Amino acid sequence: MGVAGGIAAYKAAEICSTLVKEGASVHVVMTEHATRFVGPVTFQALTGNQVITGLWDEPRQYEIAHVSLADKADLLLIAPATANILGKIASGAADDMLSTMVMATRAPVVLAPAMNCKMWENPIVGANVERLESLGYVFVGPEVGRLACGEEGIGRLAATEKIVQAVIECLARKRDLDGVSILVTAGPTQEPVDPVRFIANRSSGKMGYAIAGAAVERGAKVILVSGPTSLPEPPGVEAVGVQTAAEMLKAVLERLPDARVVIGAAAVADYTPKTPGKSKVKRSDAGLSLELSPTKDIMAEVSRRKEGRVLVGFAAETENLVGNAKAKLDSKNLDLIVANDVSKPGIGFGADVNEVTIIDRSGGVEQLPRMPKVRIAHHILDLVKKALGE
Repeated sequence: MGVAGGIAAYKAAEICSTLVKEGASVHVVMTEHATRFVGPVTFQALTGNQVITGLWDEPRQYEIAHVSLADKADLLLIAPATANILGKIASGAADDMLSTMVMATRAPVVLAPAMNCKMWENPIVGANVERLESLGYVFVGPEVGRLACGEEGIGRLAATEKIVQAVIECLARKRDLDGVSILVTAGPTQEPVDPVRFIANRSSGKMGYAIAGAAVERGAKVILVSGPTSLPEPPGVEAVGVQTAAEMLKAVLERLPDARVVIGAAAVADYTPKTPGKSKVKRSDAGLSLELSPTKDIMAEVSRRKEGRVLVGFAAETENLVGNAKAKLDSKNLDLIVANDVSKPGIGFGADVNEVTIIDRSGGVEQLPRMPKVRIAHHILDLVKKALGE
């Protein structure tokens, strides 16, 4: 548990005490400014563990604290999270024990902001929050109420029970797909015209990579079959790189026997040049005509081998969103389909956020508001878990 330097730091003691009563083993890291509001001895008494207040604290044993605690942690909670610590995390700064630990951990991070309302409404803080949400950081609050400065507005630390509940939910969710084998496709495919040119689409791969990373976080064994992207591989996945739709189909079918769930988030090209040039096609003022052949539909091929698997498809549409998505769900025998209107600005291809509609086999339609793709990924996995009956 990280405690940053704001007046709400005194409430961190109650949060810490409640977590201990719930059975958590809590280690507290305080910023130097936080120690001006509440003493480390308070948290040491509540947790029974040494409180760390600086990078240069004398270690009790030969371990690098910001690494050892970061590795041990099942979750990192920062309450209160000030504008300063949010800015550090968002920019990748690591100049004190708490910010360094955030950079070193792969555990889920829950942030409970608390600050003056004008600070919370500052566009710089807003941009930092948006960036952190897009990276999967979980926010609790802030709430509207009376602030320490005497003003009324948004910026008050969320209630203890809400913060503790968020921690419990993150921890409970973390391993709920333990041992489930999930095959995820992601990114675009590139269909060669000649050795230097290709046909592709605007997919960045962010949605598929978010799903793969979230599934690993929740304990699944994940195979990620990805077309060309600039994204780093999520830690813990078995990554398979492909270029064309044919290569992606081959990779998927080879690994299908090991998968209980297939999530087809890739934007696979519908057509490929029938006869790619063996050498570079030279520019001509007369123009160029390409004869295209349809590619095989990967999710349709998978559905022919369904055999009890849970199948999730995606539909990028520009019109008749629900109607077109339902038709794809039925024709491909899918359990769920995730549809989004790619004609809307600011969402979909290349963005960190999306606005999707999820349709299930029973005809149920759920519209999700605009949110980070990481949150959408977890929502999809919640529905997958339900479809698995686990």
